[in-house]
Amino acid sequence: MPSILWWGRFDPDYSRNRILRRLFVDLGWTLSDFHPRVTALADWEAALHGLPRPDLVWVPCFRQRDVAAASRWARKHGIALILDPLISAYDKQVDEREKFKPDSLRARHLLRWERAVFRRADWVIADTPAHADYFANTLGVPENKLAVVYVGAETARFHPEPRTTDTNAPLEVLFYGSFIPLQGPQVVVEAARLYHGPPVRWTLLGHGPLRKRCEEHARGLANVHFEDWLPYEALPGRIRQADILLGVFGTTPKAGRVIPNKVFQSLACGRAVVTRPADAYPDTLLASESSGLVWTPAGDAQALAARVATLAETPDLLSRLERAATETSRCHFSESVIRHQLSAVLHAASV
Repeated sequence: MPSILWWGRFDPDYSRNRILRRLFVDLGWTLSDFHPRVTALADWEAALHGLPRPDLVWVPCFRQRDVAAASRWARKHGIALILDPLISAYDKQVDEREKFKPDSLRARHLLRWERAVFRRADWVIADTPAHADYFANTLGVPENKLAVVYVGAETARFHPEPRTTDTNAPLEVLFYGSFIPLQGPQVVVEAARLYHGPPVRWTLLGHGPLRKRCEEHARGLANVHFEDWLPYEALPGRIRQADILLGVFGTTPKAGRVIPNKVFQSLACGRAVVTRPADAYPDTLLASESSGLVWTPAGDAQALAARVATLAETPDLLSRLERAATETSRCHFSESVIRHQLSAVLHAASV
């Protein structure tokens, strides 16, 4: 059986890692983990411990800082290294959070550092085609060293169940997330303020930088409710309690490059999702009106309110979109699709 070494101070229980690790096993790979005590000196630690030689080295998401030592060790042993960053540090700090201006010294330093990190990898995984383009155009990764592996959802947890409709209760519109600009939670609150249609309950679940602002903006709105975050294990059931799920509505550049976890999870649960369009999605879904994804312009609260009103007014349409959501999840984002994507890059890296 081929073997792969997961290198770095990563969280094996993070959903992206958990899905991929299970798929590695399904594909016949043996996994081993190396969690160094000191990231910068990890190759020395590996040498002192006599780390067994694997067929490939994998540096998982958010662990760019582990790449330097991992690449030195992999190169010494003639092993290919695959980096699965999930996000770009430069993109997060400069484009999304606007912590540094693009022409600032710190931004230029961060860009040089991350470009060097990505050059050390033999293969770089992107979670969407739009992110692959960003890695190529901004971080200088050669296109022939890029592969796309969707994030998806854990289908053992996130699966469809029939909606139990109480004709006396308003439909629930559920937003959940970390209340960051990319997600645009303030757009959701404004949409609730502008909403005209059958009664609905707007619920915003989670915590994050924009929650307080959203709560202040929602003051006096009887149809808006806030809930605290809940354990990951309880999330699928909470999704299935709702009638309409909300994706993201931010106008940041990164918002156009991602398919959020919540979209994968909600589609897998068989719920219609109202969200902004983005280049991250397959063209066939962007052009479809019956995929379970209901598109609304980024940052446009009035349009979001109108989309929700249409769904609330036409229960038959909502039921059709729920069936379509399940099919979209199965055809485009299922674990079998992700397994095929992962298998292709592992084969290429092993040649």
